[in-house]
Amino acid sequence: MPDLLWDEVRSFFDPDLMGTLPEVWVGDASVEDWQAVLDLVEDSGWRHDYLEGEAVIPLPSAEKVLSRPANAECPLLRVWPVPEVLAIFRFLSDSVIDFDVDLRELQGQKRLDILCGFFTAIGRRLGKPVLMSGEGGVHPVLGFDVQADRVVLLADPEVS
Repeated sequence: MPDLLWDEVRSFFDPDLMGTLPEVWVGDASVEDWQAVLDLVEDSGWRHDYLEGEAVIPLPSAEKVLSRPANAECPLLRVWPVPEVLAIFRFLSDSVIDFDVDLRELQGQKRLDILCGFFTAIGRRLGKPVLMSGEGGVHPVLGFDVQADRVVLLADPEVS
């Protein structure tokens, strides 16, 4: 059985209501957590590109990425858990792992299941919640719950 049912959460995936790029994060993170995510990306065989500026280069260690000079451009890690779904990780802080997903790519039960699987893989690897709020939001609407070992609702979806 899926973690979440599309018909129950579709409003959380409406770009007109939530914005196109919701906030997704793992709080209370460390350099070691970032490294665990990088290892997960490689271990899972997910297609990925690490970019510094316009250059695609081999994935460095989290310590190297997060110790770049303060004035350096923020690198990106683009990850495709499946070919049609992209997550973009931004190395803004060693204490928060944050990434973007595009709600336009996450329509329907099949894509929701992919997202839940992605959140679950990250949450299990780190042993921490993976949370999602609307674009610019701070109150999570859903996320991976470590105790429940699945993605759960954290807010009431709007009734359609």
